[in-house]
Amino acid sequence: MSMLSATARLCGSAALVLACTAAASAPDMHHQNGAAAATKAPIFIASTAKPFAALMDDAMAVMDDGIKRAPMNGVTEHDFVTMMIPHHQGAIDMAKALLLTTQDPALRNMAQGIITEQQNEIRVMQAWLARYQTAQTRTPPASITRKE
Repeated sequence: MSMLSATARLCGSAALVLACTAAASAPDMHHQNGAAAATKAPIFIASTAKPFAALMDDAMAVMDDGIKRAPMNGVTEHDFVTMMIPHHQGAIDMAKALLLTTQDPALRNMAQGIITEQQNEIRVMQAWLARYQTAQTRTPPASITRKE
């Protein structure tokens, strides 16, 4: 498989992960800055048109923005998961930047491993969020639960 087709496949996977992340984390309460939700979220594009340092800056900016936009509701487990998804995506984006710029076999192997493992962990977190959100819709608020 050529470097270009491998990169295209990885970018496609990242787009899918980002789309699933957005769908899986419906906003309840935004982290710190509610105004961040009104602006368009930046996206990472792995491209040889930029130097490695610029790609890493882009990946960090997208990750930081994703963490700031993470829907928070005060439940520790929920808030942890919603913030870790963009954190893991940031690692994927950084690994993609490395794949575009290095021929070192050990680092390429490590970057591929990061992409695979972080994508798997994002899927696990998205599944947890889906279960959590389903449980929230089935459980009535404590204030309306009658005790007899």
